[in-house]
Amino acid sequence: MTLNVLIVEDEKIAMENLSRILRTHFPEIRIIGNTASIKETVCWLNGHPGSADVIFMDVELSDGNCFEIFRQTKVDAKVIMTTAYDSYAIKAFEAGSIDYLLKPVDQDALKRAIDRCRKSASGIDLERLSRIFGPAAEYRQRFIVRINDKILPVRTDDIAYFYSEEKNTVMETFDGRKYIIDSTLDVLTDELEPMKFFRISRGCILNMQAIESLVKHLGNRLRVIANPRPDFDMTVSRGRADEFMKWIENGK
Repeated sequence: MTLNVLIVEDEKIAMENLSRILRTHFPEIRIIGNTASIKETVCWLNGHPGSADVIFMDVELSDGNCFEIFRQTKVDAKVIMTTAYDSYAIKAFEAGSIDYLLKPVDQDALKRAIDRCRKSASGIDLERLSRIFGPAAEYRQRFIVRINDKILPVRTDDIAYFYSEEKNTVMETFDGRKYIIDSTLDVLTDELEPMKFFRISRGCILNMQAIESLVKHLGNRLRVIANPRPDFDMTVSRGRADEFMKWIENGK
């Protein structure tokens, strides 16, 4: 039996890898669409109701967390979630995901997930999803930092970028002040407004207003010239370069 598949993935390399494995090793699979954001996916689902049997869905998309999709439109298809991180695994299964695949996706894991899709009649439970993940996200407006005996509020709009340094997460403001905070970059990715902040690599989240210019290197690599100047080489990951450029073009 043919299964119609929609791939929701914002990293071009990951999308191409998954598409290649599906086309090469699973002749019963027919890829009928590719989307890269919450907005694009909701639009596709509204325009193709009931078309997809299975959706391979990346958790962290360019404009937010994929669970927002289920709040905005009806999803009838079986859902297999994919991500580079395992922090969402339990929540994904609690919400009714058929399977949860870590990137890069391999053939054996994919076969297991597809077999589960054929055997399962379950789907995403929106009511359960709301209980697990709560209401639609309200993005972080400020951070509280402690300096000796002082407690200092810092507005999110005043932060130029966040980055990992050794085992710490550092945030740097536009006036060049640096603060070590407790949150990880994984947590911050969900808390920050995606129209303003973009995770350019595993080790850095950047405010659009901090971008002064871009320098293109070989191999589709982009170096960011930021203001204030970072103490490290601020480079956009190859797999995120295309979406990063879309983010800049569509930004306010």
